[in-house]
Amino acid sequence: MAPRFEDVIASKYLLLTTFTKDGRPKPTPTWGVPDSDRLLVITDDGSWKVKRIRNTPRVTIARSSALGTPRSEAVEAVARVLPKSETRRVYNAVLRRYWYHAGWFYAHSILRGGVNKVHVGVEIKPAELPRQ
Repeated sequence: MAPRFEDVIASKYLLLTTFTKDGRPKPTPTWGVPDSDRLLVITDDGSWKVKRIRNTPRVTIARSSALGTPRSEAVEAVARVLPKSETRRVYNAVLRRYWYHAGWFYAHSILRGGVNKVHVGVEIKPAELPRQ
């Protein structure tokens, strides 16, 4: 049985797959925070995953190990890059959930120029099912 979006986003570790313009999948292990009916992810603003989401919002997510080994089937979803005004809120939510990594995560952000300069929030929602 295929997992539901709600079940996958509850997982501590996720495999986020973005797609290139020509449709090639690019899987990336990531941290995420469930927020009502969506998943919030923090990532580097200039990352390839952000560029791919801006070009093609279709993504898939799956449960994974900490290193990105899939632990479930993938679920279709849609992603969008959030405005910079949302970055701090998403960043803080990620820090609360992954508190045991907070020290190096926060230090890494500061050394690279600050949270709002180097990071951006991404919102992931379930893909709408086709109407029958």
